Amino acid sequence: MPRSFDMATDYEGSVEQVHRALLDEQYWLARLADSGADHASLDSIRLTSNGGVDVATTQVLRVDRLPAVVTQFHHGDLEIRRVESWTGLVDGKAGATVSGTIPGAPVTLTGNAQLRPSDLQAQLAFHATVEVRVPLVGGKIENFIGHQLVDLLIAEQQFTTRWIGENG
Repeated sequence: MPRSFDMATDYEGSVEQVHRALLDEQYWLARLADSGADHASLDSIRLTSNGGVDVATTQVLRVDRLPAVVTQFHHGDLEIRRVESWTGLVDGKAGATVSGTIPGAPVTLTGNAQLRPSDLQAQLAFHATVEVRVPLVGGKIENFIGHQLVDLLIAEQQFTTRWIGENG
């Protein structure tokens, strides 16, 4: 049974600064290089007519870095494909749909994000649904993925804050 997770993180940059970073190919290349994956690639980036961006990435984690709960059901390196489709800014906000898959594994992730003003400057709110179609232990793996998503969101926020500070 799929599990849903709601999370949010605050940025030290404005909504406009964070959104501008999301439109920049160099931002994505640097973010992937900083991701901690054993291999990461920017598969495609396309600016949309509404001022948004569609981005597809692949990140690979070597099997020797994976927790036992994952290696029980997935043999070999773990390849994670992620697609984000961001809208342009409308009334000071931007939205996104996010999907993630692991080829050869019964795992799917779907989500929606909203970048909006907050007290600090900008906030990213993310709602994700994770489904792992493995009898008996799927829920345990879904919870593991949910906790990893929180860590990922924080790491990406920290990277983006540094990026904005260094690149305007």
